[in-house]
Amino acid sequence: MFLLAFSQVIISVDYNIVYVALPDIGEALGFSAQSLQWVVSAYAVSFGGLLLFGGRAVDRLGARRLFMTGLVFYAVSSLAGGLASSQAVLIGARLVQGMGGALLFPAVLALIATSFEGQQRTKAFAVWGAAGSLGLAAGALLGGVLTDMASWRWVFFINIPLALVILIPAPKAVRPDGPANTSGGFDVPAALLSTVGVSAIVTGLVTGPDHGWTDSLPVLALAAGVVLLVAFFLTEAKTRNPLMPLRLLRNRPLVVAMAVLLVFQTALAGAYYVFTTYVQPVLGYSPIQAGLAFLPLTLSSIIGSGQLAPKLMERFGPRTTLLTGMIVNGIGIGLTVVVMTTGGSFWALLPGSFVWGVGGGLVFVSVFATAGSGVDAEEQGVASAMASTAQQVGGAVGLAVLVAVANSTFTGSYADADPADVVEGLRLAGLIGAGLLILGGLLALAIRKQPKQPTVTAAASPDTQPEPETQHALG
Repeated sequence: MFLLAFSQVIISVDYNIVYVALPDIGEALGFSAQSLQWVVSAYAVSFGGLLLFGGRAVDRLGARRLFMTGLVFYAVSSLAGGLASSQAVLIGARLVQGMGGALLFPAVLALIATSFEGQQRTKAFAVWGAAGSLGLAAGALLGGVLTDMASWRWVFFINIPLALVILIPAPKAVRPDGPANTSGGFDVPAALLSTVGVSAIVTGLVTGPDHGWTDSLPVLALAAGVVLLVAFFLTEAKTRNPLMPLRLLRNRPLVVAMAVLLVFQTALAGAYYVFTTYVQPVLGYSPIQAGLAFLPLTLSSIIGSGQLAPKLMERFGPRTTLLTGMIVNGIGIGLTVVVMTTGGSFWALLPGSFVWGVGGGLVFVSVFATAGSGVDAEEQGVASAMASTAQQVGGAVGLAVLVAVANSTFTGSYADADPADVVEGLRLAGLIGAGLLILGGLLALAIRKQPKQPTVTAAASPDTQPEPETQHALG
């Protein structure tokens, strides 16, 4: 469990550590205010595009094998990113990091889902979610410290020793895979269609604000993505060994989790951009100060994911927990952005940041636990990949739409713009994201209410606990 949780720390660190370093990266490599989002979006393009492939590979080839392969991808691409001397090399390194994430993320979720049962499974997801929140906190702080005291390059180099912490003991600590299941072959056509299709959709979304929505690149990318995904579903309906069994779309908790994640990540990606833009270009924080400003947000999410989420899920079920988390998260973001002014302070942001973090922690644990509910062990990888694909597409939508909204109130760079105009755009983008979260929370009502589960006493031994079907906290 430590290694599985620590791998989520790495994923979260890698996501958040880059935000604080964005201004320095943009200045060093000549990114524009709009094109700078590619440092984040390149990761989302490959991560989102390869998730279905990675999830099915986990189910077929083995979770431990893909777990270790994904970590190797992370380490190698981080080395390349730290050494990058051009925009192209850095974006290429981020694409490879996304490939590693597309293998690592579903492998970790599959290992958790198949290694624990009942209430222990809920607790394992809580530990995993808390580790992710801890990674966000560490990423924000590390990004500031490393950028300030060394160089932005170290936000990439730091991933190498972190990956080795897991890679060295993993062969003995993580339970071995069985023989690879290659019977019936691998659905290569569907893998290509889904990878290129989702990547094209994400590419169209992230290039639209920079090139203009009528430009040929975003238009062609979005059109190609839609055509390829239609072809993907037609292929899956006819093949005997599908990459993504379409019957999984009849699993209501999984489909609801995908819809909630799409909305959640749309708002979260935009809100993180709003927050880091406000505290650095507007308030003039140094990278390390910006990292410290993120701490209340990310540390409070540990409370939400590690302490509150398992208790609420055990007592009220994932339906109520997910609904509550989305509404609280939206209220928190709203409270954070409404106090943003040109003469604002860290203390004004603190109450909203705390509420924002608690709500996010509730959502993160309950939504992924819900996604795996009722899915067979041999399909946990692809189920988690389906949920995370929705999450990554949502992140791309958030960056494309909310960054465009945030930048709609001024022209040129942040340095040349009137701070009041910048703040106006940031507030508008943040409030839109907050509203989406509250509305998106209503989707959780589509999950059926579940009967109260019997309590397992602390004195019960593993041999005397109820069967998984009766103690399963997710129904």
